[in-house]
Amino acid sequence: LGVSHRVRLQDRFDVRVLTPGGRRGRLRRGRLPGPLHLLPALAAYGLLSPADRLRAVRGALALRGLDPADPRLDGIGLGAWLAEHGQGRAARDALWDLFAVAALNIGADEAALGPAAMVFTTALLGRAGAADIGLPAVPLGELHGTAALAAIERRGGRVRLSAKVQAVGPGPWIVVDGARIAASAVVMATPHQQAARLVPAGAAPGRDRWRGLGASPIVNVHVVYDRPVTTLPFAAAVGSPVQWIFDKTVAGGVTGGQYLAVSVSAARRWIEVPTSEMREAFVPELERLLPAARRAAVRDFFVTRERRATFRQSPGSGALRPGAATRWPGLYLAGAWTDTGWPDTMEGAVRSGLEAARLARRHLEQAAAGEAPGAAEGWPA
Repeated sequence: LGVSHRVRLQDRFDVRVLTPGGRRGRLRRGRLPGPLHLLPALAAYGLLSPADRLRAVRGALALRGLDPADPRLDGIGLGAWLAEHGQGRAARDALWDLFAVAALNIGADEAALGPAAMVFTTALLGRAGAADIGLPAVPLGELHGTAALAAIERRGGRVRLSAKVQAVGPGPWIVVDGARIAASAVVMATPHQQAARLVPAGAAPGRDRWRGLGASPIVNVHVVYDRPVTTLPFAAAVGSPVQWIFDKTVAGGVTGGQYLAVSVSAARRWIEVPTSEMREAFVPELERLLPAARRAAVRDFFVTRERRATFRQSPGSGALRPGAATRWPGLYLAGAWTDTGWPDTMEGAVRSGLEAARLARRHLEQAAAGEAPGAAEGWPA
């Protein structure tokens, strides 16, 4: 899309971890190759006791020995596995939940081991640079939404916004705003709740099971101060309802102050709390984490809520995720909730789109060559 210059990528993984009491930790990868690159950081992590650090290193090595593709891991709880491998409450709060909740949008006690193993073994315990964090310098909608729309139109495509898809049929065809449209291929890139309603049972006999994936919310708290309160581009927090803090001053176009966004995953506790009460809770918490905020005035405060940000990645959820292919030639599924081998993340969403596009292209090539429909790899039996 030509937007990589709008993302600031760390030269190496580096996360500052704040606490309300003023203690700070840091997790920074070293120069060793993966998977050894984070072991020195774990061994020196100041928010854990020396004994917990040693147990954390052992737990990390045990995690690396897991195969995320093993279907048996889908039935095991992450919290139970961590407890069995010597990870106590302190280590879970200050280390494992720090990344599991952000990546899986569910607490460790409720999460499945399979997607958690994918996160830890791939991002944190795999290739040395796999977990380096990139921060967008523009709003996400501009970063990939506007850029993707422009790329489609440059290639002769047309994008219709706010157009309601009402039905899908064999052929395939779709009904959009009451008009039936024949298509060479259709990629259904909707949340699983809508896909279960739109995709006919003949195309996906297991569609009713998709509703069992459920939903998990994310809340973002936005605070604009009248002056800078931190020099950190982002930070994590433990012992606080604040989970992650991001400096969005540049991306938000704020001048003469600082714009911080607080990301709260697995946010069932907060999803229905009124904005006024959120302010009463989070402004003091930010002051506890960032002492300079105590001397700043809040110019603006608002909350954004995603009630169905992801599906609930709990034990058994992996078995409910369908592949990209359906039983109807030319109809494909896309979305981070499909069986990508990754958790419900942006990375998983991208992979699902690539797989659906690959199958759709294969279908079109076969149709052009006069081959029988449904011969493309990936079609279920």
